[in-house]
Amino acid sequence: MLAGAGLTLAVPGTLGTASAAGSPTAAAAGCTAGWGSLPKVSTETDYKPLRDIRTGRHACYDRMVLDVLGPDAHGPIGYRVGYVEAMHQDGSGDVVPVGGGAILDVRVAAPAYDPRTGQATYDGRARQPLPDVDLSGYRTFQDTRFGGSFEGVSQVALGVRGRLPFRVFQWGNHLVVDVAHSWRGFR
Repeated sequence: MLAGAGLTLAVPGTLGTASAAGSPTAAAAGCTAGWGSLPKVSTETDYKPLRDIRTGRHACYDRMVLDVLGPDAHGPIGYRVGYVEAMHQDGSGDVVPVGGGAILDVRVAAPAYDPRTGQATYDGRARQPLPDVDLSGYRTFQDTRFGGSFEGVSQVALGVRGRLPFRVFQWGNHLVVDVAHSWRGFR
């Protein structure tokens, strides 16, 4: 289950049933997966606008979900997610300060505006924490920053405790980024 912002979404491949506070079912399942820390990439995309970014806590990992707009719930969402030494904002190249022991650079082929009208579809401000995301009580997530949208790609910095295993997958109009709480069981 994916919880947050009033939405609950069953996601196949998750470890047991999770909620905003985690789950005994997932903990009993043993937190095992074939995740790693190398970049994850999908180059196919429909370039639908970014609508929202939210997070959730689970027994074995913390989750970030990027929601995109569009009538086709199964169109591909392009992305590149990987660890970086420093977050460089697209376009300017300026370094964006991000808290945490490691930084995941999340780039999604979903501009924060409607390309037809130019109207904003996401309220994020460049170099600022993500709006409406409170990381209090998270084990792995420590900071978020919106890098902005440049040439149809939105950039998000996710500060985490350390270089931990993660996975990325699409579920309908959602791009999901899960970061494990530890390496134990995720090799």
